Amino acid sequence: MVKVRVSNKEESPVMDNGGYSGSQLVHHFRSVLDAVKTGDRGNYDELVSYLHPKRNLSPDEVAILVTTLKALSGAVSYIDSDHHESLLFAVSRMSLWNYGTEVMDALLELITSLAATNGKYIDWCLEMLVKHFVPPFYIYDSLDKENGINRKNKVLSRVHAALKEIADLVPLAPLRLCPIVVQNMPSVFSYDREIVLYVENMLKLESGAIGETVGSTVLPALVDRLLELDVEIGWDGILQEDTRGIFDMELEDIIKFAEDDENSDSMPQSELLNRKNLQGNKVVEKLDNLIVLALLHLESCESSGRLAEVFEILLHSFQKTVLNAYKSKFTQFVMFYACGLDPEGCGVKFAMVLADMFDSDVNPPITRMSAAAYLASYLSRAKFLSAALVTTIIQSLVDQCYAYCKLCDSGMNPRAHQVFYSGCQAIMYILCFRMRSLMDVPRLKLQLLNMPMEGIWKHKLCPLKVCLPTVVVEFLRQAKAAKLFMVSESFVFNDMLESDLSKAFGGMDRLDMFFPFDPCLLKKSESYIRPHFVRWSKVKTTYDDDDDNVSEVSESGSEVTDDDFVDTNTKDMIDDDMMVTVEDLDFNPDLNKMSITPKNSLKYLRMPARIRPSTSPESL
Repeated sequence: MVKVRVSNKEESPVMDNGGYSGSQLVHHFRSVLDAVKTGDRGNYDELVSYLHPKRNLSPDEVAILVTTLKALSGAVSYIDSDHHESLLFAVSRMSLWNYGTEVMDALLELITSLAATNGKYIDWCLEMLVKHFVPPFYIYDSLDKENGINRKNKVLSRVHAALKEIADLVPLAPLRLCPIVVQNMPSVFSYDREIVLYVENMLKLESGAIGETVGSTVLPALVDRLLELDVEIGWDGILQEDTRGIFDMELEDIIKFAEDDENSDSMPQSELLNRKNLQGNKVVEKLDNLIVLALLHLESCESSGRLAEVFEILLHSFQKTVLNAYKSKFTQFVMFYACGLDPEGCGVKFAMVLADMFDSDVNPPITRMSAAAYLASYLSRAKFLSAALVTTIIQSLVDQCYAYCKLCDSGMNPRAHQVFYSGCQAIMYILCFRMRSLMDVPRLKLQLLNMPMEGIWKHKLCPLKVCLPTVVVEFLRQAKAAKLFMVSESFVFNDMLESDLSKAFGGMDRLDMFFPFDPCLLKKSESYIRPHFVRWSKVKTTYDDDDDNVSEVSESGSEVTDDDFVDTNTKDMIDDDMMVTVEDLDFNPDLNKMSITPKNSLKYLRMPARIRPSTSPESL
């Protein structure tokens, strides 16, 4: 085969030195490719040798490679996978990341031409482009440097332009691209930088010209990968353990960790401890980085007016996968943030969808209970939701639970009436956070006072015995202070975060203790969530006027008497054997202090044995 040389004149005849013009070289390559079918492979093998990947090419070698690729682009109709497998294999091993812009452009021209000429190669071409979403491993270290950043921008901008060009030339290409993007997505065990860079390109694809087609596939795929990482963090089985399981930690360790976190002043010690436990966990860091990418993408969608469209896709994905994944601790904050960016649109819709899912008898009990848990946590934590909306949904929950009471003639049975108890607990949990703000609005206060709550709490289904004691204690304490209903005793369980009855209604998945929007423990992601999030320490309760006195008593180390919290008028609600005196307890029903510091102890702090975000003292 005559050696390929470069001509400055595109249409010049064969040069005296044996070189070819562009059109003549294309014609020659067509002959070479065609000859393979008759068994003549000499020139073909030499052609393939030009394409084998090499590093540090000389200028002449670069020129030959560019000329060869361009000529092949004009001969793509002669390429046959049955006869030219080695040629296709050599091209597939070439990486844009290893070459300068001239070779990049020539290689992409070949890939685009092949995709447009023969439909049988469309998947091969798309997959080759998608594989360029991440560089070879030996390039990662250079991506933080200026030349690495420049290379990254040059490669990826060309890849996305090529995908757009193929989509224009082959209308069905975007549909073929979707499964290829999902299948090539790095696994949960991949390197942090690899999956982060790949997701960056997925989201760039979603926000680009073909995003309308690929978005419905790549966004759910991203949510699925976040969920896989979420459940990989290693908190399996924690909800089946005794929730009193704790270990001691030196106070100095907490102080040291707090000094490293600029937001530590606004966080309860339990959250600082949980965050400390997460430090150094590679899976957690990977998940944090990916969620931040998702949140930034949502901001971009909001700026471009696409948030409502993207939210619909995310909502469908949430209902399909996240809702019933009770081990999910962080993935749901993508939905929370989207709602915070558009409170009146996405924010309201998310609340109403959750309320409808709880209300619908068509849904299985586990789904309805999960919806109740999400609804309660969302309405409690979302700073951006109006008091009127919260009241409307509380009214709906109360009406449903009251109607159930009127139809039910049986007694207390946690397993048989799980959905009912989850609704009752949702009402109480929301009001723990919102009661004071709602009672301060005369119209909403009147609406609350007219709700038939007392009939629910005094029914023989006994929700106050079955629901989580920590929630019941706080709810009744605030209800008493607000005079929400006549029988409103605050009482203290025997130092319990849970009871056997709440375990029974919560089931194997412990949905009685599932509060999905507890404080986000991912440091980077939390900084985005914080402006939209309600912390318990900032909640003004109905008994806040008495807080100073309670605090002074506690800090002085003196005992608190039963009279401070317990009214003796409601023993028909709670059995005597569930009542204890405060002298017997190391438990304070003030949720700001609950189960954080043991009584009469300054040296050690108490926290769950393993991270338990949905039962952290701050949330309860």
